[in-house]
Amino acid sequence: MVSANAELSIGESSLKTPVKVCLSGDVMIGRGIDQILPHPCDPRIHEPFMSSAIDYLHLAEQANGPIARPVNLEYIWGAALEELKRTRPDAYIINLEVSITCSDTYLAKGINYRMSPENAGCLPAAGVDCCVLANNHILDWGNAGLLQTLATLDYRGIKTSGAGQDLAHARRPAVLDVADNQRVIVFAFASVSSGTPRDWAATPSGAGVNLLADLSDKCATQLARPLAQNRRSGDIVIVSLHWGPNWGYYVPEEQRRFAHRLIDEAGVSAVYGHSSHHAKAIEVYRQRLILCGCGDFLNDYEGITSYAQYRDDLALLYAASFDPTSADLIDLEIIPFQIRRFQLNRASSADTSWLQQTLDRESHAFGVHIESKPGGRLAVSWAK
Repeated sequence: MVSANAELSIGESSLKTPVKVCLSGDVMIGRGIDQILPHPCDPRIHEPFMSSAIDYLHLAEQANGPIARPVNLEYIWGAALEELKRTRPDAYIINLEVSITCSDTYLAKGINYRMSPENAGCLPAAGVDCCVLANNHILDWGNAGLLQTLATLDYRGIKTSGAGQDLAHARRPAVLDVADNQRVIVFAFASVSSGTPRDWAATPSGAGVNLLADLSDKCATQLARPLAQNRRSGDIVIVSLHWGPNWGYYVPEEQRRFAHRLIDEAGVSAVYGHSSHHAKAIEVYRQRLILCGCGDFLNDYEGITSYAQYRDDLALLYAASFDPTSADLIDLEIIPFQIRRFQLNRASSADTSWLQQTLDRESHAFGVHIESKPGGRLAVSWAK
């Protein structure tokens, strides 16, 4: 028997439109990609085997053919623009893994991603609403680079979370107001397990990222308090976590336990994990979404075959729908693309089938199944 309160809740939910959120993994639009956009940075880079960002452009052209440059600001998004228009999300959130800066003060860490502030118009061109910045590249060009990134995104009207001019700023969530007085609230954290240096942590008086020292139960409980305090009934709370290594499908138990505690103690609707350069398993726990690793959405790795078995050229857009009353996940669709010539193209049927089989295999242990659907998209199902 359904109680009167339950019937009321069901009735209220049926009158409201689901809240749609699109999520992309690592958007790495510096270096080679910056060089094809209209106003690139100085191409000099400071890597052991490359001295110019143009070298990455040449690798991509050797692999997949010439890229006529400069391209327009929409070019890199390619077929994803049509899918974003079709999906019409209330909020589009990405992990921006690049410093938007002209600063030449780099940190000697081997890889430094930078794009010109004049090219940052590519982000609103795709309708990006929020960039999470808690990751292991946002300070590649030092504090000056971070501060210019924050200023540029603010100028473009894009919300940020996960890094700031001090600890209070870095911890501040992005609050996205959507239809029907709904809110999507985005918190972002970087874990040292992703390679984010410990000395990048924001301090009460110093710029940096919102850094997690560990994924312990104690840490999860400490995080849950401010998450719960900022949440009001019906809010869709998303926690972005840059965690774990770049390669491999293994999901550590501590990551799952951490995500579960955030859901149990703070009512989080989605744990949005990234850092792996390829997509990993999906879990739905108590009707709340856990993306263990979203993979790269854009990168300049074409022509680099070191980890070709993981197919990091395949990128996924996750389109999640949430109940506006309960904040539960009610639907999840995945749209696959392939990065070619520094642009998102529709994935072939063979690549879509490979992704379906791979994601279904990795998600099966968590009770989630991935099936193909018309239009070259993937449908996600779980016990409800």
